[in-house]
This record gives sequence, C-alpha cells and structure tokens, in this order.
Amino acid sequence: MKRTRLLLFFCCIISASYAQETFPVNGIHDYRTGYIAFTHATIVKDSKTTLKDATLIIKEGKIIAVGNNLSVPKDAASIDCKGKYIYPSFIDLISNYGITAATQPAQRRGYSVQPVSNTKGAYGWNEAIRPETDAYKIYAENNDKAKDMRGIGFGVVLSHLQDGIARGTGTLVTLSDEKENFNMLKERAAAFYSFSKGSSTQDYPTSLMGAIALLRQTYLDAAWYKNLKPKDREKSTSEGTNLSLQAWNDNQSLPQIFDAGEKWNVLRAAKIAGEFGVQYIIKGGGNEYQRMAEMKATKANFILPLNFPKAIDVEDPNATSLVALGVMKHWEMAPLEPGMFDKAGLNFALTASGTAPGEFLDNLRKAIDNGLSESKALDALTKTPATLIGAYDKIGSIDVGKLADFIITTGPVFDEKTVFLQNWILGKKFILTNNGWNDYRGNYKLTIKQNNNNRQYDVAVEGKPGKLSATIKPAGDTTETDVKLSVINNSVNLRWSAKPDSSKNNFLTGVISNNVWNGSGYDAYGNTVAWNMVASSPYIEKPDTAKPKKKEEFIDTSMLYPFVGYGFKTMPKQENVLIKNATVWTNEAAGILQNTDVLIKGGKIAAVGKNLSAAGAKQIDATGMYLSPGIIDEHSHIAATGGINECSQSVTAEVRVGDVIDPEDIQIYRQLSDGVTSSHILHGSCNTIGGQTQLIKLRWGKDAEDMKFENWDGFIKFALGENVKRSYSPTNSRFPNTRMGVEQVLTDAFTRAEDYEKQGEGKRRDLELDALVEILNAKRFITCHSYVQSEINMLLHVADSFHFKVNTFTHILEGYKVADKLKAHGAYASTFSDWWAYKAEVQDAIPYNAALMTDVGLTVAVNSDDAEMARHLNQEAAKTIKYGGITPEQAFKMCTLNPAIMLHVADRVGSIKVGKDADLVLWNDNPLSVYATAQKTFVDGIEYYDRQRDSTMRIYIANERNRLVQKMLAAKKEGAKTQPAARTFDQINECEEDRVGAMIGGF
Repeated sequence: MKRTRLLLFFCCIISASYAQETFPVNGIHDYRTGYIAFTHATIVKDSKTTLKDATLIIKEGKIIAVGNNLSVPKDAASIDCKGKYIYPSFIDLISNYGITAATQPAQRRGYSVQPVSNTKGAYGWNEAIRPETDAYKIYAENNDKAKDMRGIGFGVVLSHLQDGIARGTGTLVTLSDEKENFNMLKERAAAFYSFSKGSSTQDYPTSLMGAIALLRQTYLDAAWYKNLKPKDREKSTSEGTNLSLQAWNDNQSLPQIFDAGEKWNVLRAAKIAGEFGVQYIIKGGGNEYQRMAEMKATKANFILPLNFPKAIDVEDPNATSLVALGVMKHWEMAPLEPGMFDKAGLNFALTASGTAPGEFLDNLRKAIDNGLSESKALDALTKTPATLIGAYDKIGSIDVGKLADFIITTGPVFDEKTVFLQNWILGKKFILTNNGWNDYRGNYKLTIKQNNNNRQYDVAVEGKPGKLSATIKPAGDTTETDVKLSVINNSVNLRWSAKPDSSKNNFLTGVISNNVWNGSGYDAYGNTVAWNMVASSPYIEKPDTAKPKKKEEFIDTSMLYPFVGYGFKTMPKQENVLIKNATVWTNEAAGILQNTDVLIKGGKIAAVGKNLSAAGAKQIDATGMYLSPGIIDEHSHIAATGGINECSQSVTAEVRVGDVIDPEDIQIYRQLSDGVTSSHILHGSCNTIGGQTQLIKLRWGKDAEDMKFENWDGFIKFALGENVKRSYSPTNSRFPNTRMGVEQVLTDAFTRAEDYEKQGEGKRRDLELDALVEILNAKRFITCHSYVQSEINMLLHVADSFHFKVNTFTHILEGYKVADKLKAHGAYASTFSDWWAYKAEVQDAIPYNAALMTDVGLTVAVNSDDAEMARHLNQEAAKTIKYGGITPEQAFKMCTLNPAIMLHVADRVGSIKVGKDADLVLWNDNPLSVYATAQKTFVDGIEYYDRQRDSTMRIYIANERNRLVQKMLAAKKEGAKTQPAARTFDQINECEEDRVGAMIGGF
C-alpha cells in the first residue's frame, strides 16, 4: 500500500512537471526533470537524524522522498552511493557573492565640505544611510566565485552590498550556474547594518560616535516619517518624499543583521537594538569569547566568522617585542570561540566571510578540535542560518519538499580524511573532484600481454579513495616498486619504472568497468602491450603505524579582564577594608589627620578615626603612608575609540562619548597606577558645539556600561577659538571661519532649540536639538574649551541672552582677566598648571592663572587634556603652590574635590567623608611630592591597582610572552602559515584631532 501511494505521488509530480518558459530557446527544448534516486547512502538529514543505507529521490530540483526501504521509480535514474554520505549543503548569511563592491573614495586632503548626499533622486540626506539598496537588483551570477564556495560545501548564500551604515537588503541565492531567475530564492531576505560609513564621500559621520548617532537619529526619523500624514509631507517645511526613510520602514519586517565586527561593537549594536525594540542578528569579529557574559546578556543570535589569525612570525625579537600580549593570546585562543558559544547555549551560525576558501574547512575542524560539537557545527552551517532568515521551509535539511541542495562526501563531513565529491544545487550536479567516488583499493592480479607472452604481477592499490597510491611486484617476487596511479572517473593510467634502470617506464592506460581494469600501453622498451587487472582480495585497512598526532600544546584558557597584559584573571571583589595609621588628607574641614584609620564597607567610607576595629575586615598597615581621595581629571580624552571628534559639522550635540567608551585602553590602568579614579571623557574641540561627554570611574576590567559614573548629570562639550574656526587650515570651507561666526553658530543653535521646544506633539524628534533644550532647561551642563577673554565674554553674553549658564570653562588660560565675570555668572574654571605659548591664542597665558582665579573666589581645577599628564595631575596641582602661594590643601583639591564639585558629584567623591564612595589612593609620600607613588588605588572600595601585583604581573607577562613566542616558533616550524610581526599601537586621542582633514570614507 505504501509503495502504491508513493508511485501515485510520483505520477502527480510527473503530470505537473512541465512549466511554460518566457525565455526563448535557441535549439531543442530539454524537458529532462532531473529525476534521480541516490541509493544505499548514509543520509544525514540534520544534526539529529541520520539514516543508514537510505535512499534520496529528487525531481525538478526538489526532494520528493527520503528514507529507508524506498523503491526506485522505474523512470528515475539511479546512483549507487554505497559508502557515501549525503549532507545538506551549507548556507552563508554574510556574503557579497554576485555583487560588485562599492568603490572606496580617494583620500581627501584639506577641509572641503560635502554636507549632504550627492546621490540623485528623492533619497535621504546622508550617503551612508542607503536602505533603498536592494541586492537583488544588482545581483549577477558569477560561476568562478561560486565554484570556490561550492568546493567547501556551500549551496546558498545571503548576498548584500557591504557598504554603508544602513546597507539595504540582501538577496538569498543559490550557488548554481543557472540564470539569476532560478538562483534567486528570496529577493529581500534580510536588512543589513554596520557602523562603517563605507564609500560615502560625505563629511558626516567622521567618527564611530557619529555613526551611532546617525543610526539612532534615522530610527527616530523613520518612525516620524511613517506616522506623517500625506498632506503634511507636501508642506515645504516638512519632508516631501523620502525614499530612503520609506525603504527603512519597509525593511523593518525583515530579519535585521548587524555587522559589528568585534566584541565592543557587538555590545554597542545590542544597545541600539534595545533602545528601538529590535533584535539584531549580530555578526561578530572573532574576539567575542573575551566577553562571554556580556554576549549572553544580549540575547542575540550571532554569526561567527572562522577567520582565525595566523601565527606571528616571531623570528625577529625586536619586531616581536612591539606586539602586545593580547594580540598573541588572541592567536592562541580564537579557535575556542565557537566552542565557547556552543557551551554557553548561544544560538549562532557560521560564516566563511573573511576566510580564504582553502582555509575555511581547516579552521572549522580546528574549532571542533577546540570544543565545538560536530552537531552544533552542522546546525550552524545549515538549520540555524536557514531558520534565522525564515527559509528553513526551503533549505537547511534534507526533507521532502525542500530544495535538492546537498553535498556527497566520502565520510563524515568534518573528518579530516573526508573528501567532498559532489555538491548538488537545485538538483544539478556540480563535481568537486573526479576522484574518490569509487573505492578501488584492494589487491589485484595484473596481466600484461605482448604477442603471445603474458607477464603476471601483483598490484596493491592503497591510500585514500580520492588519492590512491599503488605498488607493483612480479608474481612470486617480494620486490615492490611504486606506481604512479591516476584514476579520473573510470579512466586509469599506471606508470612505473623497472629497477635498476629508472629512466625506462612502463605506461598503461585504460578504463575500469565492473571492477575489471583493462586497456593498452607500452612496456619499458617501447613495445605495445595489452593488459587487464582483476581484483584478487579486498582492501584491508592497515593499522596506522605513523607517530600519533602530536597532542595539542597547552592553551592557557584563563581569560583576562580586560584582554591585555595587565588584565585580571579573576576580577577583584568588593570587601571590607580597614586602613590603619595613615596620614589622611580628607579635603574636609578636619583637614589632614595624622595616624588615622579609615574603614571601607560595601564600597563606601564607613568610618574615619583612630583605633578603629572591624571584625573580618582586611587590614592594611599604612604607617608612614598617606591616604587621599582619588584624583579626578575634569578634562580627559582617554578610553574612547573611533575618533574623539565629530568634526563634520559645527553643531554635533547629538553625538555621545558614552557610546564609544573603550574599557581596554591601557591608559586606564596607567592612570590608576598614579592615583586617578575618575575621568571626565570629553568630545574634542574641533567644532563650536561638540558631543555629549561621559564621566567614568576607572573600573579596570569592567565593560563600558559598568565604567560609567552612575546617576550623573549629563554634560556637553563646547569650544571656542582657533580649533573651531580651523585657523591652521587655509582651505576650510566649513562655517564658521571667524570668531564672529562662532557667536552666530551659538545664537542660531539656541534659537532653533527654543523654536523646537515650542513645537507640539508629532514633531520630528531631533537629537541635536534635544541636547540643546536640555541645556536651556538646566538638565545638561556645558564645559567649554576656551582661551581668549573676548570669546569668553561672548559666550557669557550668549548664555545670558538665552538664560542658561556655562558650568565650566576648561583651559581658560586668560581666565585671570575675566575671573570676576566668571564668578558673577556662577561658572567654574578648569585650567592647565603652566602651559603657555604653544599657539597664538595662548600668548597671554601665565602660570599664576589658577591662583589668581582662586583668589577671586572661583572653584578652580587643574586638568590634563593629555593621557600622560593625567598620571601626575597631583604634581601639576602642586605647581600652584609655587605659582601663587596656594596652600597644599587648596592645591590638592584642584585635582580631587574641586573637579568633583564642577561635575556635580561632590556628594559622592572628592573627599574622605563617611558615606562617600571609597575612591581612595594610598601613597608612599606626601601626595603633592614628586616622590609620591600610588601603592594602592581603590574605586568603590575595590582594589583595582596594587603596586606589588603590578610587579607580579610584569613577571607573568614576560613568561606568557615567552611561552607564546615558543609556541609560534614551533607552529612555523611545523608548516603553519604566519603573518609579519606588526607593532601594536595605543590609540591616543587628542583634543585638536580633526579626522575630516585626514581622511574621508571610514574610521
């Protein structure tokens, strides 16, 4: 009965198998339906279902039956797959197959401006936002590139134009050589995003924080546009037709794929997704294993590359010494990532993107050797990618009704010895190798006939099915000779030389039919011969007597937080600490206390006094030492990545330094080692109204979000002077060009903000104006880069006109000239200790500036604006004692309590007082002395720096580097591919850095 139903099913399919074609055929129509049965195969339907001695039947490019004990339809071709394995073809969700890559812009010098898109048509204002790009419109079949992907098992790819922040949609296509019409499975299969502006020649954005701001604003704009009534779109003050925003909205129903490219960008993308209620499928960069807890917390689906780094060529010790330990450890640990994701229960697909075709399978097997289960690996290449883009009904497993996309192999797909024989796509065969389909191994009797003379030989055919080897010896003899054997399909060639005269070769050519080999050829003397060879006994696998595979060398799998040399293997924990007998600089009315104890509990200062005791608390004998509040740097640019300036426009209040905090910046650790516990990370000074700033605590080892100072009033960076008007460039075409123009930028910005605030419901939300409205409402506070008194007066006038206050003038090297006005305005002053004459607008700077402003009654801080200077900010503050006669306590407050006051956090940090955060530094000398070094630095009562641990870490780093160098040397000796040793650079952000002038087209 079952077989009757199956035959009826086949008949129905046959009756409907002929479809009309709109394309003319130049020749005879071919109506063959690809009706094929693959019998006696081991069929791996998916990672959980394997059928032994099973049959797969396909027709018209689809699977119509799969299972055991199936009858082969009489009109179907039959292929015997005994000893073969059949797997679903692989699927890659990250590809540019069939898409012409965008032309990257030439490097642009100077300051020419392109404020809006050059794209013609009713599109959006920014070239990096191109959701209207549909890959299916520009896709073209490319058999040369498809061949490489087919060779490593792929049958379907999701291809998109890898260019821009919003990249448009990708198209799901097969890797067949058919016309595009048949290859295309889904025209619009997913929408793609990244943080890279790509080929855009437009100025904005020039920084990572600008890219994030643009992405955030586009989400808001698209939502506004979607809700905009048709009549409102027609207004001249509205939007008109915006095909980019329309396409963005249309794309939201598709799977959303974000190419993050590295672990911190993964978290940035996840944060954006959380803000707007979307769930990205995130493509990583291979280092996400370094932050597995954070990866798991995103609850995202991932696409993981297998582009493991090559070993570094460490033959040159000088070059090697410049490579960071984290880079070396990443080489060793990168292959662990897929296995770690597997064990953590994270859902992920794998991609060949970034990996050469010849390396993909090797790297995949390396990942399996390092913890990735084979079942998860198969899912990650088949079911998971198909499911993520809603195509599992068509591809991803071997099931009835799905496309006939499968690979045929000689063994388990991930086995190193397995040969990929064929890749069937849409029911069409693509031969990957002509060798290995039949297993010709065994022992044979060879007969060579010359006239009436027959010579008998014994031939042993061994090796692998896809790479045969053979030996020959005369019958009854024991002397073996190697044979050069070639089998392609059923054609065969044998060649060997008769010893001792190796210059003369016997050459036989022929065919193999029903396991009988026969043909003709020449003997070693040039005589024509006929020959045949028949099997005498089956092949018996010989025991592998070769040396066992060398056991993998030790991998130190302990993680470092952060993933640099001075990271923690185990993060320090908050504990109760009793510091005994210190000289305590309180910065409070009590002043400096001798032989005093300080108790830390729950991250707070719990008690200050003499002869304190606390059961169970860790005790530190601080006799002869000094305890102070941690140093606070009011003006810093450390711990930010992707550019500290968004220089493309004069007003960029929408960008946020908090989006680009880099928790792995080594400057964090270095500054902890010199007593800094909090830093105010500012946008640079290249535009009049820069970006929103971020106050951080130097919680070394934490992620970016955990470094942010909790419940802190928002600040924003303004700037005046030469940087803003680009005095150092004769080709600037960005407004303003003069100090007068700076005033007009400010007046225009706040006028627009006032008008914006008056608009009713339904207005387009503008992140730039939101920030300015916050200033007007005293919910965001200004710190302004300033030098010249005339400009300081100008900003005070603008502030008074719009009824807001400037919180802090930073640098303010002519502050001593206008100190009375600053006091009347209620502003603070954060200055340098003794910088002057380094550019034209600081010619009147004097080292007495801080003292003179203090004498007038201003709250004054000394800032660094420099990664190195922050490491001796206490000594910078001490200079005010020499220049102006400030008392030591007043001087020390300039780098502790006073910046805390300016930043509105003096209720929590800046002094040693019960109830405040335990951000403390233990010094070996007076904290204002040039001989003082920090022995321990606490943040929230956690010991993030200890000088003794630092010494131990230096030994660990040296030993670990040596271990990895030896391992890389061994890898190179064993034939591993290597890459040159490349110096690891620290990213040092500078206030005046202007990325527009350096390069347009990426960051």
